[in-house]
Amino acid sequence: MSSTKATKLDLLNVKSLPIRTFWITSIAFFLCFFAWFGIVPFMPDVVKDLGLTPSQKWNSIILAVSGTVFARLLIGKLCDKYGPRLCYSWLLVIGAIPVILLGFVQTPLQFLICRFFIGFIGASFVITQFHTSIMFAPNIVGTANATSAGWGNLGGGANRLGMPLIAAAVVAFGAAESEAWRYSMIIAGVVCFLMGLIYYNFTQDTLDGNYKDLKASGNMPQTKKDDVGFMEAVKDYRVWILFFVYAACFGIELTVYGTMDDYLQNTFQLERVTAGNIVLSFALMNIFARTLGGFFGDLFGKLKGLRGRVLFLAAILAIEGVMLALFSTATGIVVGISLLILFSLSVQMAEGATFSVVPFVNSKAIGSISGIVGAGGNVGAFLAAILLKSKSAVAEKAAITASEGLGAEAIQSAQAAAASAAVSSGFLLIGGIVILVAVGTLAIKFATATDDVTEEEFNEEYDTQMATQSI
Repeated sequence: MSSTKATKLDLLNVKSLPIRTFWITSIAFFLCFFAWFGIVPFMPDVVKDLGLTPSQKWNSIILAVSGTVFARLLIGKLCDKYGPRLCYSWLLVIGAIPVILLGFVQTPLQFLICRFFIGFIGASFVITQFHTSIMFAPNIVGTANATSAGWGNLGGGANRLGMPLIAAAVVAFGAAESEAWRYSMIIAGVVCFLMGLIYYNFTQDTLDGNYKDLKASGNMPQTKKDDVGFMEAVKDYRVWILFFVYAACFGIELTVYGTMDDYLQNTFQLERVTAGNIVLSFALMNIFARTLGGFFGDLFGKLKGLRGRVLFLAAILAIEGVMLALFSTATGIVVGISLLILFSLSVQMAEGATFSVVPFVNSKAIGSISGIVGAGGNVGAFLAAILLKSKSAVAEKAAITASEGLGAEAIQSAQAAAASAAVSSGFLLIGGIVILVAVGTLAIKFATATDDVTEEEFNEEYDTQMATQSI
C-alpha cells in the first residue's frame, strides 16, 4: 500500500484507498442526511397522526438542527483522538436508534425527543470532511471535500423522492397508509445501522493504517496531545471566523429551504406540489454546485496561495448575501426564481469554498476545526429559524386579529400575506448579515511560511505519486 495522498479525484479508481474512502464516506453521509430529514415529506401525516400544534412543528425543526451543534463539536475532537473509522461506525450504529424509534412514537413529546437525537447524525459531515482531508493532497483537497459533502447533502433533498417511494412500497406489501411513515423511518434507520458495519469493515483511518495500530507502533503522525490540538483550535481566531462563515452559508441554506415551500406559495401563489418540486431542484444542485466551490478554492489557491482561497470565499459569500437580499424584494415569479437559482448556486459554492480553507488552518487539529466550523452551520440555522419564526408569528397574529369577522377565507389570505411579508423582511436582514460576514472573512491571515509548507507538501506528494505510477 502506498502512503501517498491522492493528487486527483479519479472517481473510477476504486482500488485506490483515497478514492474508496471518498465513495464510502460520501455514501454514509448521504444516508445520514437522508435519515436526518427523512420525516420532512411526511410532516402532514405526522401532524395529523400525533396532533402536533404549529408551535410543536416549528420546535421539531429547531430541535433537529440543535442536536447537531453539540454532536459536531464533540465528534471533531473524537476524530482527532480515535480516528474517523471508529467515529463514523459508532455514529451510524448509535444514530440509527432514534431514527428507528421515531417509527414507534405515540406522543408529540416523544416525537420531539427523537427529532433532537436524530440531529446527532448530522455530525457525520465533520467525519466526512476529516476523512477526505487526510486522504487527498493540498491541490485537490478542496474539490474532494466539497464533492463528498455536496453528494452527502443531496440526501437531504433525495428523501423528498425516496421516502415516498419507500412508503409506497410498504403500502404495496400490505401496511396501512397511515402507518407508512413509521415503517419508512424504521427502514431508513436499519440502512444506517448496516452502513455503520460497512464503514468499520471497509475503511481505515489513514493511508498508513488505523489510529489504534499507529499509536501502538509509535508511528502516529500527530505528535501533539488531542486536548492540546483542540485547545489550539478553540484559541485560533480564524476558526471562529470560519464558524460564522459556515453559519452564513450552510446554516442559511438549511433555514431558507426549510421555509421556502410556504414562502413560494404565499408570495407567488404557487401550488404546494410546484413549490416543493422547485425546492427539491435546488437541493439537487448539490451534485455540482458545492464541488464548484471547492474547485475554485483550489484554483485560487494555486494562483494566489492560501490568501487566494480566502479571497474567493469572501467573494462568493458576498454574492450569496446579495442574491438573497435581492430575492427578498422580488415580486415576479420569473425574477424571483432566477434570483433563487443564483442564491442556491452561490450558497452551495460558499460551503465548498469554506472547506477548501479549513484543512490549512492547523493540520494537527483538522477534526476539531471541522467540528467547530461544522457546528457553526447549525448555529446559523438555529438563529435564522428563530428569527423567521418570531417575525412570522407576530405578523400572522396581527393579521388574524385585524381580519376577525371577515370570514375564514379572508383571514387565511391575510395570514398568508403577513407571513410572506415577514419572511421577506427576514431574508433581507439575513442577506445583509451574510454580506457583513463576507467582509469579515478577509481578516483570515496565513503566515508566509504556511504557504511555503503547503506548496512543498504538494510537490512532494505529486512527485512521489508520479514516481509510483512510472514503476
